Amino acid sequence: MSQSSAAWTDQRVEIIVASLLRAGVLLAAAVVALGGIIFLVRHGRAMPQYAKFVGEPFELRTVSGIIRGTASFHGRNIIQLGLLLLIATPVARVAFSVIAFALERDRLYVVITLIVLAVLLFSLAGGHV
Repeated sequence: MSQSSAAWTDQRVEIIVASLLRAGVLLAAAVVALGGIIFLVRHGRAMPQYAKFVGEPFELRTVSGIIRGTASFHGRNIIQLGLLLLIATPVARVAFSVIAFALERDRLYVVITLIVLAVLLFSLAGGHV
């Protein structure tokens, strides 16, 4: 067994995956909290209008719009960015698992994990090719 494949033990992979998930969730929570604080400072005294339904602006429904609004320190955009980070965390975990299984030379798990990653990305794209 080569030295590089010996370094990728199951225990090491599990520790890295756990750290990845923990860091992703903590980062997402911090970003959402920051966005919430900014939103409340700027709009905390505004009265909600329950008589008329108004959907979310288009900028909050696209990744590019969320990033542009985040760069301008808009609270709702920063909250949305935190939610995107939260969604991206398990996707990053699956992507990392593909790499880890490839380094372990476990072809069956590479194929299975690639299928899972493809299903995740397909569903995140709204089911559209």
